[in-house]
Amino acid sequence: MEWLWWIFVFFIVGGFGWIADTGRTALRTRHERRIELLRLEKKERLALEQAHKPPEPVCGCTHHLAKHDKRGKCHEEVEVATEWDENKKPLRYERRQCNCQQYVGPQPLSQIYADELTDLQ
Repeated sequence: MEWLWWIFVFFIVGGFGWIADTGRTALRTRHERRIELLRLEKKERLALEQAHKPPEPVCGCTHHLAKHDKRGKCHEEVEVATEWDENKKPLRYERRQCNCQQYVGPQPLSQIYADELTDLQ
């Protein structure tokens, strides 16, 4: 029963505080590492999703292929600055037709390649 007194003295001196601090530090470090791993997994998953998406058919004027006609002329309206201040910051805008002359984005696969239809009979 003498060992019980030693534990009591150890408790009074503060030995269990050191053990508790060590445990808390270990748990905090483990938690931070786990959170970092979850962030990396999410980042990797998002990168894989982005890699598997086909390219958007967007022109240099940032408009979609659907906004261009067969000749490539853009039919979208944009805001164009018409008045500036002394620091060359735009003050007033007007809506005008986009002056993009030709679509230069990626071509959809159906316009590039189409298999010949064959008659099996």
